[in-house]
Amino acid sequence: MYKKQMILQKYACIAALIAAALVFVSSLGLSTDLYDALSRTILYPDYDLDATSVPGSRVYYDMFSFNSAFTKAGIALILVSVILFLTNTHTRRKYYIGNFVATGLSAAASVGVSAWCLPQLANYKARFQNEVDFAALEAFSKDWGTLYIGPDDTFWFDLTYAVFGFLLFTACLLVVNLIFKLKVMKAEQAALGKGKGE
Repeated sequence: MYKKQMILQKYACIAALIAAALVFVSSLGLSTDLYDALSRTILYPDYDLDATSVPGSRVYYDMFSFNSAFTKAGIALILVSVILFLTNTHTRRKYYIGNFVATGLSAAASVGVSAWCLPQLANYKARFQNEVDFAALEAFSKDWGTLYIGPDDTFWFDLTYAVFGFLLFTACLLVVNLIFKLKVMKAEQAALGKGKGE
C-alpha cells in the first residue's frame, strides 16, 4: 500500500504540472486562428469595433481581455503546481502542513480557474459560430489572402475543454492521493505504536 501511494503522489504532482502547462499553451493557441482570420477585418480597431468588413468579427477583440487573463491564469497554475515540488509533495514519505497547503491550493486553483474559464469559453465559441458572417469572411479571405475558418473550425475552443477536463482530473487525483496518504500515515502510526507497545 505504501509503495502504491508513493507512486500515486509522484504521478499526481507531475500530472498537475503538465495540466497547468497545457492550460497556458491552449490560452496562447486559442486566439491564433481567430487573429489570423478576423483581426484585419476590423477597419478601426482602436476606436470602432463595429466598423468591419465581416459582421460579427469583433468577437476576436471582445475576447481579447479574457484571453489575456486566461494566459495569466495558466502561468499562475504553473507556479502553484511548482509549489507541490518545492514542498516535496511528490516524494515525501510523511506529509507536513506545507504539503497539505500545496495540495489544497493546487486543487482549489484548478477548480477555480476551470469554473471561471469554461463558461466564458462556451460563450465566445457560441458567439463565434452564431455572430460571424462566414460568407463575408470567406470573401474577405479570398480578396486579402487571409486565413478562412468556418463555423465548425473550433479546434482551439474544443481543445481547451479537453485541457480543462484533464486539469479537473488532476485536481481529483491530488485529493484522492491526499486521502490515500492520510490512511497510509495513520496505518504507519498505528504500526509504530503497536511496535512500541510490544
